[in-house]
Amino acid sequence: MRAVVQRVSRAEVRVEGRVSGAILRGLLVLLGVAREDGPSDADLLADKLAGLRIFEDDAGKMNLSVGEVGGGLLVVSQFTLLGDARKGNRPSFVDAANPELANALYERVCGRLREKGLAVATGVFRAHMDVELVNDGPVTILLDSRRLF
Repeated sequence: MRAVVQRVSRAEVRVEGRVSGAILRGLLVLLGVAREDGPSDADLLADKLAGLRIFEDDAGKMNLSVGEVGGGLLVVSQFTLLGDARKGNRPSFVDAANPELANALYERVCGRLREKGLAVATGVFRAHMDVELVNDGPVTILLDSRRLF
């Protein structure tokens, strides 16, 4: 599982002109699911997202998690994070999970974050989405469940 995590002052996702998910301060998470991913990858990534200390404390150090600052998460499924562009100019997406697996694990990540008491907004799985954000910092972190073990 791969995620691009951006600390934002606000973010929203629109489908066909309608807002499907929006947050103020928090994390925008673009989430890609690989073929070999399973429930343990989803749980590990959700735990990492919930605990990621990338918000500043009173001393100006990145020392607080999204929950500690009262922020939310906007989680958007993005299979293109599994694109492989090493050969040629057209990315291959053979490493991306099939839609059924990808949706199940995407929903598992969102569910686990909600179980931790976090506010979670989402995009619409498999829809064409317009994502708008204000990256705060900017702070952008790349996570890969295969590299978190």
